[in-house]
Amino acid sequence: MDRPAYPSDIPREQFDALRAMLEAARRKTRPRKHDLYDVFCAVLYFLHTGTTWRAMPPGFPPWRTVHEYFTQWTMQRENGQSLLESVLEKSGRQAELTQLRSLLHRR
Repeated sequence: MDRPAYPSDIPREQFDALRAMLEAARRKTRPRKHDLYDVFCAVLYFLHTGTTWRAMPPGFPPWRTVHEYFTQWTMQRENGQSLLESVLEKSGRQAELTQLRSLLHRR
């Protein structure tokens, strides 16, 4: 890991249990440039701190990349819930889930 750890980070072992859910949302185009773990931790950082996309700390993937994943992961699915909501529920990240739902209701 080339970046400092943040309080919002998820342990890698816990992330590995969620990886398949997040991978399923990926459009198969070209090889991934950024570690999905770092992208997910950046999304958690965004939700945890309430920062703006452009104020993401160095070490995370570029903010535009993180925002694109966030956009894909927050699209509403057939069950009325986004993929990110499902992942946050499964991981027990209630504070981030509450923040996400607040953001989604503003759209």
